[in-house]
Amino acid sequence: MSECATTAFPHRTVARVERSTVRAARRRTAGHIRKTPVFHTSVSSPSGPVPVTIKLEHLQHGGTYEVRGSANALLESGQDADEVVIASGGNAGIAAALAAARLGKTCTVVAPETAPHTKVAAMWSYGAEVLWYGATYSAALLHANDLAADRGAVLLHAYDLPASIAGAGVVGLELEEQVRGRPPVLAPVSGGNLVAGIAAAIGRRQQVIGVEPEQVAILRAALTADGPVNVARCESIVDSLGPCRVGDIAFDIARRHGVRSLPIDEDAIGAAREYLWREFHLLVELSSAASLAAIHSGAYVPATNERPIVVLSGANTDISVF
Repeated sequence: MSECATTAFPHRTVARVERSTVRAARRRTAGHIRKTPVFHTSVSSPSGPVPVTIKLEHLQHGGTYEVRGSANALLESGQDADEVVIASGGNAGIAAALAAARLGKTCTVVAPETAPHTKVAAMWSYGAEVLWYGATYSAALLHANDLAADRGAVLLHAYDLPASIAGAGVVGLELEEQVRGRPPVLAPVSGGNLVAGIAAAIGRRQQVIGVEPEQVAILRAALTADGPVNVARCESIVDSLGPCRVGDIAFDIARRHGVRSLPIDEDAIGAAREYLWREFHLLVELSSAASLAAIHSGAYVPATNERPIVVLSGANTDISVF
């Protein structure tokens, strides 16, 4: 599900997210999120086995890294409002519902009519009220903004929010403790908040590579144009990796910290997900498998003696696909 508006926006000044911002998020969310483990193994590639370290972030509460950002945003807000509103048809809505429930707040998710039932069911399971509105995320977002203003609720954004990016960046701080050296980190792009958060946390000390479907390569388009732009196609079978435009804050971080874009064919992402299930019995959603797909397909070839880190970001998928 696309988590972005379809209109283009001009270059604008955005809030800067730095390593210090991420460290503050880690202190703030301690006890609210799970420090997910890493798994050292090797995976197949066209040139033979490749040693990798897999960050099992799909084991996070709610089955998504997004809960880190939602928890940080709500804890940071300091607002007394007991209701949270967000527009989402995917993991951001699940994360907001879970974080709100844990903090004793109610949550309303405004979901496009095309939102996957599996993810909407997860929102319901955490007590969220789901309001169907419009056929696109753009329409849902506008309605969520109005709804939050009318109700005096805390408004969260699915990906373009400083606190959300800082919360996601705690993944990067954990990796510094869990993995020796400074190997490259490959993570899915989605709206950009995960790769941006990791880059803000570790800066240029390690290369951060954002993996995205080549059919909807929004980070690549932004880096080429030197600013977030809409791509011609917004649909992708990799549902939560299919926004039309990367977030403004994420782009600012990507440009400052030299984040690379690595577009991957959708079929390669599907093959990587099947491989994770077949070889390791790791059940993840398509977007989550994108980082491994880069290595499994041969699109990313590690340097000699390099053990790259691949981040599995979410597990909210329909198990019937297997």
